Amino acid sequence: MAVNQVGTRSFRPGQDVFISHWASVAGKKEREGPLGHLFDIASPDTKFGEKTWEQAEKKMQQLALSRLLQKAELIEEDIGLVFSGDLLNQCIGSSFTLRNTGIPHLGLYGACSTMALSLLLSAMTVGGGYADRAVAMTSSHFASSERQYRFPLGYGGQRTPTAQWTVTGSGAALITSAPQPIAITAATMGTVTDLGITDANNMGAAMAPASVKLRPRPQTFQAAAFLRKL
Repeated sequence: MAVNQVGTRSFRPGQDVFISHWASVAGKKEREGPLGHLFDIASPDTKFGEKTWEQAEKKMQQLALSRLLQKAELIEEDIGLVFSGDLLNQCIGSSFTLRNTGIPHLGLYGACSTMALSLLLSAMTVGGGYADRAVAMTSSHFASSERQYRFPLGYGGQRTPTAQWTVTGSGAALITSAPQPIAITAATMGTVTDLGITDANNMGAAMAPASVKLRPRPQTFQAAAFLRKL
């Protein structure tokens, strides 16, 4: 009997689990934004001293994990399991980050949902008694993502009006059963829904499907008409 399932889509960890520490790494554009002062590490060099963007993404994860362990006053051997992912083939950013560390690792590919997915699975792992500590981690890099599946920068192609700018950054969080101010009490998983969107570049509609279904209120059309007059 699934005692930790709530309804058809929500789940409880099993026992109380908490986010005890976290770390973040960001690139040049993110450093210049309104949240720039909140990152643990922010580099003016988008390659983080490496030769390629893919290696830079690996470096970001390494820095995030290292800073996380430093904050928690732990070593690699204290981590029971790492759930991590990125936007590269075979999750090579995560794989090369954890290579030779000896930490058990499960690679995830959830695109923009990877951090939420890793937190969910870390909570279920610790809550189920399978590990004392688990790390949820992810990364992305604008340039490596463009080369992977959009418009490689070397082509110099024109970007579409709905094109996105993938963040250059990495985040890591430590999940533990030791009481902390921030708890993960439950998680709800979504379902796969085809809204019939045919514009492959319109990621906004893909990320906010509910807004696509909602009809704008009358004043929205009035405001749009007013803006056109201006």
